[in-house]
Amino acid sequence: MTGKAKPKKHTAKELAAKLDAATTNRGGGKAGLADRSGHEKGGHAKLECPLCKVTAPDMKSMQIHHEARHPKIPFDESKLNNLHAGTVAETSKPESSKPKPGIRGSLKK
Repeated sequence: MTGKAKPKKHTAKELAAKLDAATTNRGGGKAGLADRSGHEKGGHAKLECPLCKVTAPDMKSMQIHHEARHPKIPFDESKLNNLHAGTVAETSKPESSKPKPGIRGSLKK
């Protein structure tokens, strides 16, 4: 315990932990959105349940989910949606090259 007039000082361990927590990307917020969705890089969500649209990283986790949430329906691997198998390409329309109206329908120049 410290004396009366001595202020408490932070230890090097506390300061290092605080710095690490402030500067390390934990995957939350907008920065980790692409990683969590699994579309950009080979992220977390690989398989999607066709019944309730819950995502899972691998087959074993999806099987555990299915047995817990859908016990009356038999588990079938072929019905699962593989999110990494194919990405949906955007179709470009000829009208999409026009600028979209901004506030109150005015066109920005």
